[in-house]
Amino acid sequence: MRRLIRSAAAATAAVGLAVIPTASAGATPEPSSQEWWFKGWSIQQQVWPLTKGQGVTVAVLDSGVNGNLPDMKPATLPGTDVVSGGNGWTDHDEQGHGTAIASVIASRGTKTGFVGIAPEAKILPVRTQSDGPYLSKAIRFAVDRGAKVINMSIGNQGATMYPDQCPPEVFSSIRYAIDKDVVLVASAGNTGDEDNAAEYPGSCPGVVAVGALGRDGHAWKKSQRQPYVAVGAPGVDVGGLSQTGHVWTTGEGTSQASALTAGAVALIRAKYPQMGAREVVQLLTNTTKDFGSPDQLGRGVVSIPRALRVKVPASAPNPVFARYDKAVAQAPKKSGGGGATSSAPAEKKSGGSSTMLFAGVGVVVIAVLVVGGVVLMRRGKSKGVSAGAPPAAPMGPPSFGRQPGGHTGPQRSPYADPSQQPGFGQPGGPQFGGQPGNGAPQFHPPAGGQEPRQ
Repeated sequence: MRRLIRSAAAATAAVGLAVIPTASAGATPEPSSQEWWFKGWSIQQQVWPLTKGQGVTVAVLDSGVNGNLPDMKPATLPGTDVVSGGNGWTDHDEQGHGTAIASVIASRGTKTGFVGIAPEAKILPVRTQSDGPYLSKAIRFAVDRGAKVINMSIGNQGATMYPDQCPPEVFSSIRYAIDKDVVLVASAGNTGDEDNAAEYPGSCPGVVAVGALGRDGHAWKKSQRQPYVAVGAPGVDVGGLSQTGHVWTTGEGTSQASALTAGAVALIRAKYPQMGAREVVQLLTNTTKDFGSPDQLGRGVVSIPRALRVKVPASAPNPVFARYDKAVAQAPKKSGGGGATSSAPAEKKSGGSSTMLFAGVGVVVIAVLVVGGVVLMRRGKSKGVSAGAPPAAPMGPPSFGRQPGGHTGPQRSPYADPSQQPGFGQPGGPQFGGQPGNGAPQFHPPAGGQEPRQ
């Protein structure tokens, strides 16, 4: 049976109005207090003086992006819809999952004041589904249109049915992307406290799979516990823009953690444009901060300030590419290139209801899917609030019925104002920027301020 979990932008409760300052024309606005990850990463003090992501295109493989929003229009390029056609500027998720993910990365904040961490990067919207044929086509489109970072806040629990937990056609496209010097980032999954199933594309070799960290300094309990998890990033109380332009100030999921990591990669690639994808991933994974839970947070929580300042030795470990190289060596050869072509067991078709399937495509999916018996998951649940008058609940009343894990009704944060929640971004709370420590690998920059090897 196909089971779908609500998207990162899906509302589970309205908890008030977001008060976020707007920006003057041409200026990057001051991030609001709700965007607590800015303080955790010291972005304004230690990151933006060095890079804001200029010159880097991030492909968002998701439900589409509403590129007509004032905050997103300057950032959004013409993309595509591999499911039903179009340029990717229509968000087919009812709450706007793809728009929210894109806004976390590169929103300009021109109307709402909600700012992405890489506000000078470009977004390439690619509307897709996580099933192998769609995903494979979406990855190749993104590569061919010049994306240097691909974010996939999507997941499919058919991973264990395939060699290396990845459908052959998807792995072939990942190889194509890596050969073209692209970094691929994906969410790890949101059922770590339930079935904890492996999910592609996060489980695919060569992909940076991201777990979610809470503001309390601990891994989010639902974040997948899997050996393929490479790093962690903030994923609790992380909001974004809905497809109507309202601001969700809180949400939780590895979708958001993946988006923030993709934004971090865009910042790194803008600062070091000659650094190859393999070296970027090595730098990212060797400059993390250790908050425990390696099964959920991999080598640690991404630290953008460290990644921009620390020199990582060429001999430093690179587990993402070590696994990728092994998979490539074991993959069947295909004449003319293109990667693995081995057959995989067919997945069984089955029906089921959806609580977050992109609006208007349910019939299309049922008609064309040749794989099934999997769980397609949008990784995140948001508790939305509006930047203006609160919109009508897009899926009916505040209670959306049965939630994952057997809970019913809305799942509220214990803090009415997320900015008051203790932890990251608050005085005395743990940080994931700044100086090496907390048990993370300590690679120090050489004297004279030499930058990382490119």
